[in-house]
Amino acid sequence: MKVRILLCVLVSMVAMHQSFVHAEERDDTTPLLVMFWNLENFFDYVDSGAGDSDTEFSPQGQRRWTRSRFYTKCNAVSKAILWIADNRGRIPDVICMAEVENLFVVKSIARSPVLRKYGYAAVHYDSPDHRGIDVALMYRKEIFEELSSRPCRIYDRDSILLHTRDILCVSLKDRRNGVCTSFLVNHHPSKFGGAEASEGRRRIAMETLKSVCDSIFCEEGPEAGIVATGDFNDTPSGGLFGVLCGEGSAAGGPCMAGRMVNLGDTVEESGQGTIRYKGKWELIDMFVVSETMSEEGVMEVVKVPFLMARDNTHVGEKPFRTYSGPRYIGGVSDHCPIIFECKDMSAISH
Repeated sequence: MKVRILLCVLVSMVAMHQSFVHAEERDDTTPLLVMFWNLENFFDYVDSGAGDSDTEFSPQGQRRWTRSRFYTKCNAVSKAILWIADNRGRIPDVICMAEVENLFVVKSIARSPVLRKYGYAAVHYDSPDHRGIDVALMYRKEIFEELSSRPCRIYDRDSILLHTRDILCVSLKDRRNGVCTSFLVNHHPSKFGGAEASEGRRRIAMETLKSVCDSIFCEEGPEAGIVATGDFNDTPSGGLFGVLCGEGSAAGGPCMAGRMVNLGDTVEESGQGTIRYKGKWELIDMFVVSETMSEEGVMEVVKVPFLMARDNTHVGEKPFRTYSGPRYIGGVSDHCPIIFECKDMSAISH
């Protein structure tokens, strides 16, 4: 029933918003709008043998992940993005995501019937994650020029590669005003095996992110525009963000590093979260941005109405997942998406 209701709502949304693309207007003063969403096990429907979970998410696998189910999720994701665009008055300029299997998945979202008119380009690299899930980014080609992109691998203190997700580093230049912004997409190691036992891996990932940020500051100056976002598998109050947002440069050298600011601090204080665990909201997806962007920036957790479900175990609602245990229920993710809007980009170094 929930799946049928979702499909009806999504079909009606397409009809209601046919005029949206024609009404959208932009100028040099338009704020930057960025979105992040952990799409929870968004695999393609072909068993290519890449990653531990590839067979599981295939037509013959345990999840019975078929072509039809793949495109149902793809369309739900794209229409949720359109719903956000309608509520914000414009489509996101940059969309970052986690838990996508490959470039085919990302391009399927970008080329979906709802989103193809907006001309999103896709950036993705295969990571060494043992399950075969990666981070990715889409940006509007008419708004940005891609200057560079690369995956930043995570190594432990013995220089041994960790089989986890890369940090995706993408530098984009705004065609309207020449402002360059570095986008760093993260999905840090999970707490599988226990929060305390796994903290070392997450700390190494945070130290790597800190080093990347400091390198950008050293090259571009303390006014550089940096947007680090993702699923950090830790809350703002968890302690590890002191590594990223603390004083001092991990890159070394005489340069004066800028400062990163966690926009999730105030969001967590308000009681909001992106996942619901045992009836309580936790904020593990967030934006950490350079200080110049934080002064005019705001982060929000977005609850798309048709992608929320009643929590039958606890009072309230929770994100509408694709599976409940092994059972397919037709949702999208156990995470809510988040957005970041920077209302004034003039302070960022060109």
